[in-house]
Amino acid sequence: MARAENKVTAGPTAQMVANLARKLRVRKGWTQEQLGKRIGFSGAAVSAMETLAQPASDAMLVELEKVLGDGLGVFEEARVFVRLEKYPALFQDYAMLEQQAVVLRLYATLVIHGLFQTEEYARALIGGGYPPLSEERVEELVEARMARRTLFDRDPVALIEVVLEESVLRRVIGGADVMRGQMLHLAECARRRNVTIQVLPMDCGVAGEHAGDRGGMTLAETPEHDHLVYLESQDESMLIVDPAKVSTYAQRYAKIRSQALDPRQSLGFIEQLAGEQR
Repeated sequence: MARAENKVTAGPTAQMVANLARKLRVRKGWTQEQLGKRIGFSGAAVSAMETLAQPASDAMLVELEKVLGDGLGVFEEARVFVRLEKYPALFQDYAMLEQQAVVLRLYATLVIHGLFQTEEYARALIGGGYPPLSEERVEELVEARMARRTLFDRDPVALIEVVLEESVLRRVIGGADVMRGQMLHLAECARRRNVTIQVLPMDCGVAGEHAGDRGGMTLAETPEHDHLVYLESQDESMLIVDPAKVSTYAQRYAKIRSQALDPRQSLGFIEQLAGEQR
C-alpha cells in the first residue's frame, strides 16, 4: 500500500531504484502504464515505485531486471539492499551478516526464531506487538522476514543449529491452526540436512535449572571464519566481536545444547505438539 511517509523514509537503495527505473523507462519511450504491463504491475504501482510512495517489492525488482536490466544485474543486486532497508534499524547490521554466515547457532527463549517462522505466525506476532503498527507496515515486515528463508537454500549451504525452549513451542501465537502450521514447518526444517533443531525441555536440569537463563543469543561464523555474537532485547541490539566474550557465549551455548533433547527426540516432540493442535 502506497503511503506518503514512505517518500521521506525510503532508503538510499529504494531511491536509486526509483530514479534508475524512471530514467530507463523514459529512455525506452514507455509510459508508466506500458512498463507496468511488461512487468505484470499496474501503472499506478509503477508510479508509486518511482515516487517512493511504495518502494519496489522484491517481485517487482525481479521483473524490472528482466525488462530494464539489460544484463547488468543492477536491479537483481538491489534486491538484498532494498530488503535490508525494510528491516527495523536495530536488525539491519545483523541481517547482512546472517545471510552471509557459514554457520549460525541460535538459542530462542521467547518466540520461534525469525528464520523458522511461518508467514501466519510472523503476521500474528508482528501484528500483536507494541507500539501498534499499520497493516501496511506489518505486511512489509512479514515479507522481509520471509525473505530471510533464502538462507536455507543458499549455495554454498549454511549450517544452521537452533535450540528452542519448550515454552516457546507451547506459547500459542495466532491460535491453534497457526501453531499447528508452525510445528509442521519446524518438523520440515528439521529434516533438512543442513539444519539441526533441538528442544530444551522445561525439566532439563536436576531441578529445572539450565545454562540459558540469561536469554537468547545468536552465534555466527563469517565466510572469513570470524566468530560473532548477536544479542537483541526490548528494541535494542548488540553485536559482540571480542574473542574472549564470544568464547564465553560459545561455551554457554554448548552447555545449553547439551541439556536439550537430541535432534531425533526433538523432532518427535515437535510432531507430537503438532498433533495436539488439531
